[in-house]
Amino acid sequence: MPKAKKKSKINTFDYSKDRKKLKKQFKKREAPRIECPQIRNAWSDKKSVARNLRDMGLAFDPNRALPIKTLTFAAVERTEEAPTLKFVRKPYVLNELIAEANLPEIDTKTLSTDLIEYVQYMIREHSENYKAMARDENYYQDTPSQIRRKVDQYKRCHPEEYNTFVEFLKGGKPVST
Repeated sequence: MPKAKKKSKINTFDYSKDRKKLKKQFKKREAPRIECPQIRNAWSDKKSVARNLRDMGLAFDPNRALPIKTLTFAAVERTEEAPTLKFVRKPYVLNELIAEANLPEIDTKTLSTDLIEYVQYMIREHSENYKAMARDENYYQDTPSQIRRKVDQYKRCHPEEYNTFVEFLKGGKPVST
């Protein structure tokens, strides 16, 4: 006679698995990694996401933070009253975020060496004549406006290198910085 399907495997404790490590891995997978260091330092695992953000002065639901309402004549009179301010328990998070946002952005864009050599060759041969550049040995088959865009990108990404290159072409000594 056949046996019952569930009887063959009885629930037994698996000694080969570390339950503590499994729990840590599960919690790590469940709780997302917070990239922003200011928010990560002020985060409390005991509170909900909405409560954590409210304590920091941030909005959990943008639709509630900035509702879009149609204004009527009666509503315009009510908006002139002072808005109610909510208490922020952790204002330093908001201040640090504002300070970080106000830092000047460092432009880290660069061009490939092939493109730099291409632009330098075109400038060396034709200076600022983009139509002549397009007629020259144009391996990329760029139009004059595409070549102008590449030259402008070179000027923007490597201004010191461009200035020394132009000074060298004029016959003057390159200005070292």
